[in-house]
Amino acid sequence: MLIHLMQHGACLPKELDLNQPLSPVGREQVEKSAKAARILGLFFELVIASPKARSLQTAEIISEYTGYPISHIEITEAVKAMASPATTLDFIQEYDGLDSILIVGHLPSLTNLASQITIQDTGLEIDIQNSGLMQLEVASPKKKGTLNWHLTPIQLAEIARN
Repeated sequence: MLIHLMQHGACLPKELDLNQPLSPVGREQVEKSAKAARILGLFFELVIASPKARSLQTAEIISEYTGYPISHIEITEAVKAMASPATTLDFIQEYDGLDSILIVGHLPSLTNLASQITIQDTGLEIDIQNSGLMQLEVASPKKKGTLNWHLTPIQLAEIARN
């Protein structure tokens, strides 16, 4: 199973909008990352997002570019900012057998999840930036996996440009 992790795009500050949807800059970041995902030939059998507006908006944009049905995005608390890796892994365990999933979430849960999958610990610091994308490979959601690649928003924008 390929597990793709993406932090939502940059959002508006709480002072402007309590729901913190994507900012115009964040939307542009995500669109570039989504275009790069399409160029890279990524496809997803499942897209998961947190209930937060910025996460769901990011998942919708990625889904649109990669051909995943927006109406099938799985919205869950299991990928919120403070969700434990165990909670997220329990959730995706239900989808064991799929080849490729995308989790659009928040920090620190994404970095903790990546650490848990790659080294079976949450002590590794991985810098996941807004609209950055990484791919992990696992035989099963609760087994140790491998980091295949990690692309920053700048790298994704460069891919999208070509």
